[in-house]
Amino acid sequence: MTQVDYDTHGKGYAQRRRADPRIAARIQAALGHARTVLNVGAGAGSYEPRDRWLLAAEPSATMRAQRPIDAAPCLAATAESLPLDDDAVDAAMACVTIHHWRDRAAGLAELRRVARGPVVVFTFDLDHLIGWQRDHFREAVAIEQPRFGTVEEVAAELGGKVRVETIPTPADCTDGFFESYWNRPELLLDPTVRASQSIWELVDPQVEESIFAHLAVDLESGRWDEENGTLRQLESYQGALRLVISEPATP
Repeated sequence: MTQVDYDTHGKGYAQRRRADPRIAARIQAALGHARTVLNVGAGAGSYEPRDRWLLAAEPSATMRAQRPIDAAPCLAATAESLPLDDDAVDAAMACVTIHHWRDRAAGLAELRRVARGPVVVFTFDLDHLIGWQRDHFREAVAIEQPRFGTVEEVAAELGGKVRVETIPTPADCTDGFFESYWNRPELLLDPTVRASQSIWELVDPQVEESIFAHLAVDLESGRWDEENGTLRQLESYQGALRLVISEPATP
């Protein structure tokens, strides 16, 4: 599986990938009453709760360096080999990260191993992207989709008692993943916005240029608004955002 080098690509991530408070509230609720939490693939610290003890794990030095000075301590560790005992924490979480792991199934099994309570995975079900993004970004989505896996695959790899929740993507989402611009397509024409979206690191630069030249033409001609303009009036969209939540299996 092709990997994104976050020691190179991750610079400036903390500026564009700011936790959206509405998404954060859903993650907090899924963690329940857990008092000790492990955040795996923690990056710069988005979505880490501040009201409980937390330990982070992140393999990229560039990403670790962007963590706030008052953030939780962070181990230089990969998801597939967590340096914790079985049932070491009340809960574990992983936010928009599983598609970067070298072995997703092994990493998810590790989260389930170290957590005695819920494991909360914030991810995407790319089959449910909004139509215009599936169309315009089809080459990129085709590369990214197997990296995320299906929700059913993620649930099976986590094990335990699993439920899946859909999170609406707010119209003014502050987290700069590419789906967050579902009703603000013109912002994606800015390369500095796309720089914090790893999907474009996997696409040939000429393909990326073609994708956004096509989008620019559709916006300038008015075609995008003719076909999708009603989206600009919506407050949120039920798209690809998912929480996959695993509770320990009943003995």
